[in-house]
Amino acid sequence: MPEVIFIGEKGRIEGRWHPGKARNSPIAIILHPHPQFGGTMNNPVIYHLYYTFANRGFSVLRFNFRGVGRSQGSFDHGQGELSDAAAALDWAQSNNPDARACWIAGFSFGAWIGMQLLMRRPEVEGFISVAAPASLYDFSFLAPCPSSGLFVHGDKDAVVPTTAVAQLVEKLKTQKGIVIEQQIVRGANHFFDGKVEQLMDVVGDYLDRRLTKQRESAA
Repeated sequence: MPEVIFIGEKGRIEGRWHPGKARNSPIAIILHPHPQFGGTMNNPVIYHLYYTFANRGFSVLRFNFRGVGRSQGSFDHGQGELSDAAAALDWAQSNNPDARACWIAGFSFGAWIGMQLLMRRPEVEGFISVAAPASLYDFSFLAPCPSSGLFVHGDKDAVVPTTAVAQLVEKLKTQKGIVIEQQIVRGANHFFDGKVEQLMDVVGDYLDRRLTKQRESAA
């Protein structure tokens, strides 16, 4: 799990990079929760998402948004953080030029940033949005959603009601050829305290299904 430094719009960005073993390993970018509420790349959900992808052969990058840890700059209410995420994807692609695919996974604020990056980068073919803050931020830019993916939410989330995410998912399901799934983790709050293992079971199962389908279609 080598520490890496790459350059973003505001200077140095600190990350952790797990290169896949194959030259054409797919890329996954993992985006952490809100920087002003303690979100970092070492958040337990981010840490476990990182290894869930790494264990499936991905080249994975998690990093600290500007102003967090050793990353330079200061919080920019989403616009700058989207720039950081784009710089992270650029860096990962430059280090994995033969990558056959790219995924985005984000938690809370990171899910909002990840979905914006998805709209700007056509090479992103899949996403995982954990505790997407559908009642706190505007997701209307997903019109339509260009890639299939998974929304995961806890039914005890007191920060973002499950109904807000369900309404967003229903809107996104109308795009032909795009499959949007929603899964609920029973007993989980917004931070998945004590429920990270169950969350990773859901994410891992979804990834396995998508990757198996890809292998079958390529055979």
